[in-house]
Amino acid sequence: MANSRSWTQTWPCFVKLGVLNLVLVFKITALGDVSGSVTAENTCKNTNYQSFLPPPYQNMSQMICTPVWHTYELRYFQNGDTTTIILSAPYTIGWVGIGFSRDGMMVGSSAMVGWITKHGHANMKQFYLRGRKSSEVKIDKGELPLNNILRLVATNGAEIHMAFQLQMTTPFQKQPILLAFGSKYPQNHHLSKHEDKTAIVFDFSAGSTGPVSRELIQMRTNHGILAIIGWGLILPVGAIIARYFRHKDPLWFYLHAIIQFVGFTFGLGTVILGLQLYSKMQVHIPAHRGIGIFALVLSILQVLALFLRPNKDSKIRKFWNWYHSWFGRMALVFAAINIVLGMQAAGAGSDWKIGYGFVFGIMVVAAIVLEILAYLKRSEMRSLPPNFQLDPVGGATFPSK
Repeated sequence: MANSRSWTQTWPCFVKLGVLNLVLVFKITALGDVSGSVTAENTCKNTNYQSFLPPPYQNMSQMICTPVWHTYELRYFQNGDTTTIILSAPYTIGWVGIGFSRDGMMVGSSAMVGWITKHGHANMKQFYLRGRKSSEVKIDKGELPLNNILRLVATNGAEIHMAFQLQMTTPFQKQPILLAFGSKYPQNHHLSKHEDKTAIVFDFSAGSTGPVSRELIQMRTNHGILAIIGWGLILPVGAIIARYFRHKDPLWFYLHAIIQFVGFTFGLGTVILGLQLYSKMQVHIPAHRGIGIFALVLSILQVLALFLRPNKDSKIRKFWNWYHSWFGRMALVFAAINIVLGMQAAGAGSDWKIGYGFVFGIMVVAAIVLEILAYLKRSEMRSLPPNFQLDPVGGATFPSK
């Protein structure tokens, strides 16, 4: 009865905490939409292409120009089944590339890459990005339907300009585009690893991508942040408290319940952002998406377990304990796998990998140390006489006379 009254008195606090935390998470979730509503600077530089580009790339009157990334500018014009594209980017050495992808991922995309050699010779080649290794990037391969019009690369001041035409059966509409550059010259037409890259969705039908790309980039960043904080940090901490601090009863229970509920809301926000990204980009990553939904279902079952918790003397309590502990472990394992899959699919940089690796390492080391201490404590208790017990805090209690 005491436990029942205590729970009756404290559950409104959990509800209030959950509402406040949901408000915080959904504010973060909405940040991507807010960033997309901000009016971007949508003006391009007034470049005189007639001075260094031949026809058909001289006539800029009908071309639509949009800043796409840093100081990169994309100009294009669709006339029937012909799409003319000019990419302008800052340039000193190395190469600049623009890729066309089905799902926003590098693997499986086709790219046009341009560079100026040390001797001043201009080059532009199509590459098929079959994999992430340099040996898997195939020159003069790809799925871009280039026509017979000359493809041109030229420099003007501190910028490089890549001009080419595509013969499309169906005009571009919303198209995932990859932009990247490398600081080393291609050797024997083999590309060096990029120094930086981005993926955007360019709306060729609207002639604008500034707000769309910023929104998607911000949403993807928030998606990763929420996943690492919720699934990678908060939920593992709650699980560690439940396993190794039960001697602090009832404090461990309240800490475990509060921390896990906070982590659940972060996890929920992660999945919501992921579904929004899928609807906007139509990125086909079935493993990442499926595992994320599965982990969310497991976490929902964990939340329900809090409200369906039987009394300690109930006959079904051991089955509830088994279900609650193993479903929780499964959720954490699948979540950790999915974070790695997400970083791999997004082409996350080393800062993301190092950051999550550090968090994951801390959790693993903490669990190992606490497991060893718990094992030593259990071994010590088994070695004591039957009438010699350890108190809940771990100190010795001598038998009374």
